[in-house]
Amino acid sequence: MTHSLPWAKLEKLGVSLVVLHSLFVGALLVFIPEWTLKFAGWGGTDTLFFPRQSGAFHFVVAAGYFVEYRRCGSINLLVMAKTTAVVFLLVMSPWKEAWSVPFSGIADGLMLGGMLLVRHLAKRQTVPASTRL
Repeated sequence: MTHSLPWAKLEKLGVSLVVLHSLFVGALLVFIPEWTLKFAGWGGTDTLFFPRQSGAFHFVVAAGYFVEYRRCGSINLLVMAKTTAVVFLLVMSPWKEAWSVPFSGIADGLMLGGMLLVRHLAKRQTVPASTRL
């Protein structure tokens, strides 16, 4: 049994914020896809199926982040998903796509970097239960 210090609390907050971000993006894509695409810099789409499917997957990963952290205290799915997002978004010729592509890649990279840093610091500050006061 361990006792966590402030970095572990910040890690929990970070996971919560990443979950909320994914739920928000998912809701935009599922419930108001036309507006979301226009705001993000795309002129439109022939079908709303794929934007809505993307929104549904945002819900799935948000749930996965939450469940994994609650059950195991780990952020493996978050790290894998954000790493994949960063590579995909920044390699897909972002200067040819909508403004939101490179912006999202950078934002996901910041979330990933922040979570890895906080995870590292939280692990360093975890103290054994036997040393608690």
